[in-house]
Amino acid sequence: MSVLSRPPVARLAARAMQRATRLADRAPLHRFPEFPRRVRALTVPNSVAAAPAVAYLPADTSAPPPVHVNLHGGGFVLGDPRWDDALCRLVAAEAGVAVVNVDYALAPRHPFPQPPQQIFEILGWIARHGAEQGWDGARITVGGQSAGANLAAAAARLALERGGPDIALQVLHYPPLDLVTPTADKPTPLARPALRPWMGEIFNASYVPPSQRFTDRLASPAHPADTAALHGIAPALVITAEYDLLREEGVRYAERLRAAGALVELHEVAGADHGYDMADVDRAREVYSLIAARLRDG
Repeated sequence: MSVLSRPPVARLAARAMQRATRLADRAPLHRFPEFPRRVRALTVPNSVAAAPAVAYLPADTSAPPPVHVNLHGGGFVLGDPRWDDALCRLVAAEAGVAVVNVDYALAPRHPFPQPPQQIFEILGWIARHGAEQGWDGARITVGGQSAGANLAAAAARLALERGGPDIALQVLHYPPLDLVTPTADKPTPLARPALRPWMGEIFNASYVPPSQRFTDRLASPAHPADTAALHGIAPALVITAEYDLLREEGVRYAERLRAAGALVELHEVAGADHGYDMADVDRAREVYSLIAARLRDG
């Protein structure tokens, strides 16, 4: 590992990346225009930091729909909920669910374990306040892309350990689930993968401070250090990309969930790399529709 894995250096680099991202002000991806944008803004209170969110509503709200909580990617330090606008519109329309797209707390300002705790509390609030918000809080799911998938898995783990809320499905889309193994040691056939080893060093060292451990079950549930039984955890749809550096840990965790009777499906996107859906519209449409179908089935 390089100097970037040192927490003070990683935090400086992460803040520089955040400033650059804000200056770039990346616009929403206007894909799938056939799915209208029916939204309303809300703020979810919690003990970590008030979380702005956008609720995407299905066309039919004659009865309170189920609710899906979506968490964007960005290595725990970057990200914009607008990146998932197309996903949220499609899922709301095809699955007939309300999708709450959360702008969650980012490291290094909010290091581990604050984000998992925040998402867990957000799930509880969404479950309790369904009647006033117009969705069915008794039918809740959670999912995310990349770092958001890690947080979804962590929140599902906390729900298992703390006795709720009941989660009907967790959707883990190219998830990082082993922060112990250096990114440079994770295999890929690509010479220039989308997730570069130096990025992984910055992201992980910024997210998990020296006072914590990468082996914590909420950070690295696919690492052998976590041996707890997962029977009763929310069932999962795990989606990996064939050439992604994170593929193997996604498969490992899927097999662990299978052993606990909690794997709905392990789906691999052939010939794809990490974050493929940001550029590959056809594959994005296919996988987003798969997610919508599993949410609808649940």
